[in-house]
Amino acid sequence: MSMSIVGQAAKVLAEPAAYADEPRLHAALTKLRAEAPVARVDVPSYKPFWAVTKHADIMAIERANERFTNWPRPVLMPEESDAMQAAAGVRTLIHMDDPQHRVVRAIAADWFRPKSMRAMEIRIEELARRYVDRMREHGGACDFVQDIAVDFPLYVIMSLLGVPESDFPKIRKLTQELVGSDDDELKRATPADEKINSLLEMFEYFSALTAARRENPTDDLASTIANARVDGEPLSDIDTMSYYTLIATAGHDTTSSSISGGLHALIEDPYQREILCAELDLMPRATEEIIRWVTPVKAFMRTAAEDTTVRGVPIAAGDSLLLSYVSGNRDEEVFDDPFRFDITRDPNNHVAFGFGVHFCLGAGLARLEIRKFFTELLPRLTSIELDGEPASTATTFVGGLKHLPIRYTLT
Repeated sequence: MSMSIVGQAAKVLAEPAAYADEPRLHAALTKLRAEAPVARVDVPSYKPFWAVTKHADIMAIERANERFTNWPRPVLMPEESDAMQAAAGVRTLIHMDDPQHRVVRAIAADWFRPKSMRAMEIRIEELARRYVDRMREHGGACDFVQDIAVDFPLYVIMSLLGVPESDFPKIRKLTQELVGSDDDELKRATPADEKINSLLEMFEYFSALTAARRENPTDDLASTIANARVDGEPLSDIDTMSYYTLIATAGHDTTSSSISGGLHALIEDPYQREILCAELDLMPRATEEIIRWVTPVKAFMRTAAEDTTVRGVPIAAGDSLLLSYVSGNRDEEVFDDPFRFDITRDPNNHVAFGFGVHFCLGAGLARLEIRKFFTELLPRLTSIELDGEPASTATTFVGGLKHLPIRYTLT
């Protein structure tokens, strides 16, 4: 493996700005898949890790959840941020392994099953209509991300939690700061205000919500989490706060990125948009292609619990591995013409939601929101075009477009 490939791997997978530059990102990942699908990355500020870029290897590692654990490093962050999160005691579902993971995941699982999703459909349809109407109120031009896409899924997940609508702007700000902590525009304004401060402020908010739900239980997800018991004992304060924070961030930013990226793809390819407008029955396939195309969760980490190998490369116990979902979803061995946006693609075995025991808890909700939004928007859309240059978030974890200026006409 040449030094140039090692350099590309380091820049792409450990440099947030690379994810805001898709041509650079995908050129490097394509080279890695072909020449170094399991590559060692050792760069300043990060603990070393192995970059895994092939779909088959990502799937195999996800299946072997006892050999490759989530704890202690589920997300790629600078070493300093790793230490701060450990000191704060953050333990979300993505930090946990079985059997603890299975028990804690079950607390909220019923809220995301098909029966519950069917009960949410009317509310989601109402919100989709509200936000398409809001596009019309903007007078035919808006920044689709900031004016529409950020708020629509936020309102869905906050409604599920039972958070009062007056608090939605506060949660929006905090979630954007958390997932945008590597982005100069989205992170907190001063150097002293690090990511951990946004996290602690989020914890403070949900601590008050927990106290309220324990005193007066209600019929919402927040009450389910606040009053959950494991082995007869309530969740610890840190586990309760971590649960809320994961649902608020994962249920919000990933879906807003998918909707924004999906609309961008449909603008860039009018033929695909025409097909979908003419055949709305293709919406389930289109939704999967939008999710593959955007891949809002860029990667997850795993830690080898024992000495092993991946694609013949020796991996020592304790080594970290980065599973590049972005790369897996462009793997030429799995997807025909992977760099073509194709709403009719079938099969579409993307890894955007992960696989195995850690398959995304909210996948059904995300799919439903994407389907309902575009089902409401497309029949009312008579024209649409870019009205400026789109911009993406600098990140190594969750992200997508942060600005999508558009001009359009709606009925």
